[in-house]
Amino acid sequence: MLTARGWPGPGGGQIGHLDPPTMWRATTVQACGLWPFAAGSGAPMTGVPLGQHLHTGATVCGDPISWFTRARYISNPSLFMLGMPGLGKSTLINRMLIGLSATGVVPLVLGDLKPDYADTVRALGGQVISIGRGMGGINILDPGAMGEAAARIGGEAGRSLTAETHGRVLNMVAALISVVRGNPMSDHEQSVLSAALHHLRERTPAGRAPLLPDLLAVLKEGPERVRAVTLDRGDDSRYRTAVDPLHRSLLGILDGPLGSTFASETSTRINPNASAVCIDISRIGEADTQLTAAAMLAAWSDGLGSVAASHALADAGLAPRRWFFTVLDELWRPLRAASGIVDRIDALTRLNRSLGLGDAKITHTLKDAEALGSESDRAKARGFVERAGMVVCAGLPRTEMEELGRIVGLSEREIDLVSSWSSPPGWAVGGEHEEPPGRGRFLIKVGGRPGIPLRATITDTERELHNTNTRWATGTQPRPARQGWGRA
Repeated sequence: MLTARGWPGPGGGQIGHLDPPTMWRATTVQACGLWPFAAGSGAPMTGVPLGQHLHTGATVCGDPISWFTRARYISNPSLFMLGMPGLGKSTLINRMLIGLSATGVVPLVLGDLKPDYADTVRALGGQVISIGRGMGGINILDPGAMGEAAARIGGEAGRSLTAETHGRVLNMVAALISVVRGNPMSDHEQSVLSAALHHLRERTPAGRAPLLPDLLAVLKEGPERVRAVTLDRGDDSRYRTAVDPLHRSLLGILDGPLGSTFASETSTRINPNASAVCIDISRIGEADTQLTAAAMLAAWSDGLGSVAASHALADAGLAPRRWFFTVLDELWRPLRAASGIVDRIDALTRLNRSLGLGDAKITHTLKDAEALGSESDRAKARGFVERAGMVVCAGLPRTEMEELGRIVGLSEREIDLVSSWSSPPGWAVGGEHEEPPGRGRFLIKVGGRPGIPLRATITDTERELHNTNTRWATGTQPRPARQGWGRA
């Protein structure tokens, strides 16, 4: 009996499987003659164009903000990306920055370590701020854009923003102390620090931001507001016993491994009207782990404070509404700096107002979280993945994929596919550069839905802007083939 697939049975020639036709995307100008004979794509078409579906060839579009606001695919505008080095993670994020910027979203790269994003931000007409020893610093006590917005708004809303500013500054100072000590602060020390910051803010003249040496002076002076928290009961020796550990840690920030990076006024403030912002900390040495972690945390605090200020002004009708996309790259660096840093990172990201802010957190593997000292910290770090609206995987070993599968729900086929991308390149012949098989290939997971495998494509302009192997290039040799994948 003849069926839709041919004649069944031996010798019948029945077709076992019919491949779906390739889907293509075009504008109404290009494809107007085909209307109304249009067909829907099997891949998401909302958001920044990222590349082609590995199986169907259809265009794959996506970014956390578009999938949250327009497509409603995710309930949280966040992305968590994992993958081995050299497979194109930052290249894909660069593509999202460029695409989102074209829609009016403001990219914020808060701590560029290599740098991977500075040239892109410059090409977008944005602001690049360099931080490092002897070339620029951040005053972590400066309320910055949040303080200016609070004064401009005034009233109850202004007082509320001032209170939020105090919390952000408190968490930032506590984070630096945790980096210097290698251990978190006690709850009692945080109470003392909070009282000292309140006293310092009230005593500092308007128009001037206090500095860390000013905070040391408050602890040394011992005003009544601070002494009351220490329960010294009029005994100076009890007061000194309570504040001396905190005093020593603050001295360690100013005169220790962090140098003068946080001792003076902010060298360059974030421009609240910039089209994009990159805080470049690539001049800090690779082995200078404490300063790197501290600079990243300070950059995150300053950048997210600018976001909160922008939304507060928009809520008050004093500025237009702007959306932001923050990039937190190399997340493993601050996580390993000290015990308890996970709490500080979580506090810094949670203190911003969630409306109008998407983020991308990028690291290598889940083992970055497993290397943390306590089970509590490891659980909180895994929570970054669990709360992400989108999880994007580049090549990872099979053991890593199996562990990730217990968090985001991966099928055996998806585990096999992504694991195959972690294989090294073959032995090149004839002196040609051989690329790893997984370069430019990613799997996007959203909740329990099947993953979307894609091959990313980049343009020649993007290839020139983003070459993470520039230090390996010489005047007589061509650039490595790192950026040769996925030509558009």
